[in-house]
Amino acid sequence: MIEKSYLEKLEEHKGIIYKMVNLYADNDEDRKDLYQEIIYQSWSAYPRFKGEAKFSTWLYKISLNVSLSFLSKQKKLTQIRDHDEFNSYFEPPELSERADWLYRCIKQLSEIDRGIIMLHLDGFTNTEISEMTGISRNSTNVKLHRIKQQLSTLLTGKQVK
Repeated sequence: MIEKSYLEKLEEHKGIIYKMVNLYADNDEDRKDLYQEIIYQSWSAYPRFKGEAKFSTWLYKISLNVSLSFLSKQKKLTQIRDHDEFNSYFEPPELSERADWLYRCIKQLSEIDRGIIMLHLDGFTNTEISEMTGISRNSTNVKLHRIKQQLSTLLTGKQVK
């Protein structure tokens, strides 16, 4: 029963995981690892999900925390990895050219700023973003303003990697 409920909610909100995976992992091997880690951590935590927050909010928080932790671990690794196909139960959606451009610009932001702007773009309020990230609401407001300025500059003028 728990498994079915989890899988239904996960299917409905799988886009959250793909956003985080695409923002925080640079190659297919890392995307696959990060995806699996988010699924594992969310499944492990699901029995403690009480429904006090929306499932999407809960999943975003887990995905962001796992992604930031993953990046921290990746920075410590020095080995070169071979690239594998990103195969999983869920297939990532194709991005339009404009969406791909936006993702490439967002990936140039700092790690935490990437998560904040994605939460904002997905319609979360500044209060919700503040609660998920542990940053005060005022700091969230300021960060979002600065992130938007950075993105505006990146989207209109700078060369994207």
